[in-house]
Amino acid sequence: MYAIIATGGKQYRVQEGDVVRVEKLEAEAGSEYVFDQVLAVGGEEMKVGTPTVDGASVTASVVGDGRGKKVVVYKYKRKSGYHKKQGHRQAFTEVKIEKINA
Repeated sequence: MYAIIATGGKQYRVQEGDVVRVEKLEAEAGSEYVFDQVLAVGGEEMKVGTPTVDGASVTASVVGDGRGKKVVVYKYKRKSGYHKKQGHRQAFTEVKIEKINA
């Protein structure tokens, strides 16, 4: 059984036991988090929500927080001597999918 959840402006296809990196959540490591925006649930029979599946949720345990690899943003304009270098590391929360309730 799998589910498609929406969090942080993105959609993720998850199964029980998966470890997924999602956008930063306000949850402590070791705690439990419930995703209630379930867009679809698949398995033997596919349920697609309009826009979400009624009564469906995905329970996950928070593994920890972190920051991704550095992305270099470099702005440059020729002939004017303008250049600007900036780095960015996106924060994420790693969660382990425990149960899909559908």
